[in-house]
Amino acid sequence: MISLIFRLLIRKWISSIQLRNILFKNQQKLFSCSVPIAGAFVTGLCLSLLFTACSSTPTVTPTTSATSASVTNSTNNKATVVKFGYQKSTILLRTKGVLEKRLAPEGITVQWTEFQAGPQLLEAMNVGSIDIGPVGESPPIFAQAAGASLIYVVGTAATPASSAILVPENSSIQKLTDLKGKKVAFQKGSSAHLLLVQALEKAGLKYTDIEPKYLAPADARAAFVKGSVDAWVIWDPFYAAAQEATKARVLIDGTGINKQGGYYLMSRKFVTENSQTVKVILEEIQNLEEWSKQNREEVAKTLAPALGIDLETMRKATNRRTFGLVAIDDNLINLQQGVADTYYKLKLIPKQVNVKDAVLTKEQYTALSPKT
Repeated sequence: MISLIFRLLIRKWISSIQLRNILFKNQQKLFSCSVPIAGAFVTGLCLSLLFTACSSTPTVTPTTSATSASVTNSTNNKATVVKFGYQKSTILLRTKGVLEKRLAPEGITVQWTEFQAGPQLLEAMNVGSIDIGPVGESPPIFAQAAGASLIYVVGTAATPASSAILVPENSSIQKLTDLKGKKVAFQKGSSAHLLLVQALEKAGLKYTDIEPKYLAPADARAAFVKGSVDAWVIWDPFYAAAQEATKARVLIDGTGINKQGGYYLMSRKFVTENSQTVKVILEEIQNLEEWSKQNREEVAKTLAPALGIDLETMRKATNRRTFGLVAIDDNLINLQQGVADTYYKLKLIPKQVNVKDAVLTKEQYTALSPKT
């Protein structure tokens, strides 16, 4: 009797091993991948999805249809923290603390993150690290081309004299055509990038006539000082600081070339869920811009210690800046579309960008924007 029971247990054990082998072979077929490089990643991803699906307590994430989403404040999703990205050129908003004072009664705090340039700022916005930030005209084009979900909220006044192409004081480069064959440093996808493209076109040169060196401002300055590059395209306050510290010579600035300023952009999700907060933010930005127009000396005195720049250099940067906001309208959209088309023709972005995919309706802008 004991022998019979033992034989039955052995058979059951063998059967279970055979069953597991069959399941393992089928699992191998299910998760196999024909692309060797991606195989391990896809297998891991599939296993992760499998374990998630088998979990006894599934996580349900609410979704919103992109086509039906409207700019309304959602009680459930209203943000209690505004994640604001900024650059050295736009540090005044943080330094003055006006947003914190305005939003605190609503139980909303402001979290600030500094970026060297617009492209890095919008990369952070695309992954949800920040909600809002100001950039030049070029970064949104590169961000849209990369599939970022963002919204042009309001424009900033054009400041053509605040950007320039610099060369060393004793450089043999005297005119734009002398840039042919030279190494030029600038932040890829920034307003400096567009200024260079437009300046070359003005001089009858092609973009391929120069050797671009894609460097963030700090790295570009180091290369410029070392003589590793022949020219540097940059904006204030880096521009003013370089003039003072390195005695750099201005080959040309944006006067007569730049026709538009930059933009404040927000993630589509933030705009959709926080319309009243957005309106308050824009009102405070507009108030600060208007105050700055009338108080340039105070602006310079506020920013000099905040940026670690001497007061005279800060005065220079402040005095050539144009303050103010500009409403998003058809004219501005068309100018921005021209920027997008330029980058596409130069094959600097992988696909054609439609700027209107990242704008609101006129009614929505009226509801959100301060009077400009």
